[in-house]
This record gives sequence, C-alpha cells and structure tokens, in this order.
Amino acid sequence: MSGRIPLSTALRSLALSGEAQSCCSRSLLRRPFSSTPQYRTVSKDTQTQSKNDRDLENRLLGGQSKNAGPSRLATLSQATRSKAAASSSSKTTEEVISRVSSLIQNPQRTTELPHHLHIYSHRRNVHATLTKPNNEVLMSVSTGNIGFRKGHRGDYDAAHQLAVYTMGKIQERGFLMQINGLEVILRGFGPGREAFTKVLLGKEGKVLRERIVRVSDSTRLKFGGTRSPAVRRLG
Repeated sequence: MSGRIPLSTALRSLALSGEAQSCCSRSLLRRPFSSTPQYRTVSKDTQTQSKNDRDLENRLLGGQSKNAGPSRLATLSQATRSKAAASSSSKTTEEVISRVSSLIQNPQRTTELPHHLHIYSHRRNVHATLTKPNNEVLMSVSTGNIGFRKGHRGDYDAAHQLAVYTMGKIQERGFLMQINGLEVILRGFGPGREAFTKVLLGKEGKVLRERIVRVSDSTRLKFGGTRSPAVRRLG
C-alpha cells in the first residue's frame, strides 16, 4: 500500500466529520440546562417586545391598545366634566327659581316709573295718548287725524288702523329709546278697546309689548248720577 487510503476508510471518516458538525450546530442552538431550542425562545421574546412597542406607540400618539380599557386620565376627565355639568345645571335651576319667586313677590315693581298709553274708546271715536311718567303728553291721535269722518270714526276698522298708526309713530319718533316700562290704560267699551288689544298682541306691537309692565282699566262707573243724555237719532 503505497500511501493510498482505502475507499471504506475515507467514507467512514467523512460520515464521522458530518456527525460532528451536526452535533456542534445543535449544541449551538441549545441553551445550557434546557432542552428547548433557542430559536423558539428568541421568536417569542421578539413578538412580546414588538407588541409592547406597539402599545407604547399607541399610548404616546393618543390611542390605546385593542385589549386595553379606558385610561385613568380619561376616566378622571370624564368624571370632572360630569361634576361640572351637574353643578352648572343645579346653579341654573336655583337662579331660575329665585327669579320666579322674586317676580311672584314683587310682580309690578320696576326700577323706573313707566310711561302711559291711554286708550279712550267710545261708540263714536277712539283716542290714543302717550304720556311720560309725569303725565306730560308726548303724542295724541284719534281716528279723525288719520282720515276718517263722521260716522266712520267709530268703526272697528278705523280703530284698528289707528292702533297700527300709533305703534308706527312711536317707533318713528324715537320714543322707544325713552320707554323702559309702559302702562296701558284702557277706558270705555267701544270697538277701539278690542282693536288696540289685538294690535298689541300681534306683530305690529311686538316691540312695544316687551315693555308693558301693567295693564289697567279706568272706565268710569256711575252710581246713580245725573240723567243720561237722550239717544242720538240719525236721519
């Protein structure tokens, strides 16, 4: 045998070297004192760390993880808002109750004396007079001043037009700037009484209606008295 190695010996040596390399690689993939492969442990740790990183990122950006409940800060802010809303609603209710009770106790008390709007309505004519609190006359009109003559001055239509004309003149002359409170004084039971009432309750009297603080009736009542005049006969 001049330096040649038999084929069987060479194959055996190659098999032994392959087994040794595989044993070395397995020993590198195993942890000491454990039979669990290292690559599995590494993969689980990586997944846990990535999940924690995602949760931290969501929290920093204002979000929350899918499985996490509401944060303590969100719960605290919600409780604070609910307490503030309850306190504000209770304060509002107390203020409304106090205002209503004060109005019930002092229904006609105002800071300044009111102006007066006198409506004198009888069968033949209607007179409207606006006065200051000291009874100084600011404006006085009747159905005759707006074009009605003779028997037409006592009609309901004439009284209605007079009421609309009076409301317009009060705004046109700037009396609304002076009027903080208004007392409406009705006298007589003619058609002008109902006409002025409807105009005050309609859209024409909306601005003036907000300033009314009192409505009174100054119709004269006769107890006995003198003999009444004779009934007027027309035609």
